[in-house]
Amino acid sequence: MDMEQAYLAVALENFRDIKRMGERVLAQLNDEEINVIPADESNSIAIIVKHLVGNMRSRWTDFLTTDGEKPTRNREAEFEGGYPTRAALKEEWEQGWQMVLETVESLTPDDLLKTVTIRGEKHTVMQAIQRQVVHYSVHIGQMVYIGKWLKRDRWQSLSIPRGQSQAYLEEMLKRSEKEKLDKE
Repeated sequence: MDMEQAYLAVALENFRDIKRMGERVLAQLNDEEINVIPADESNSIAIIVKHLVGNMRSRWTDFLTTDGEKPTRNREAEFEGGYPTRAALKEEWEQGWQMVLETVESLTPDDLLKTVTIRGEKHTVMQAIQRQVVHYSVHIGQMVYIGKWLKRDRWQSLSIPRGQSQAYLEEMLKRSEKEKLDKE
């Protein structure tokens, strides 16, 4: 595998990981909780998802041939309302992520240095992908924080729970050693 193909594989896996993290947050929340706005000038998880989906539709539709900020996008409306149910949110979430993943899967190594625009600003395809990885990660991090705030002591950790770092490290080292021995 050449470096360009490896980059596309890593970018695709990054997007899948970001999506899974968001889904693990959503799995812990009910319809009411997804719409809680934690503070003035903050967004609910539903609004964050609405914004992500709007961004995904705009950026990934005709990715290589049109500006990533589509004239049909109403970004301001993404920060109003939300979703009445998790089911409605989930349907939009899946549609948005499907656009992202299918577009990235369709790219070839020859596409990476092509130029695309976002709001008239030129980016290589690689830069545009990285821009979205960062953007989506920031918003998923916001969702995690809001979810932890809502659930408090009922929150199920999405990574290594506090106080378990050493045990986790030891388990990973054991697994690595086993894989090494299995290869021999």
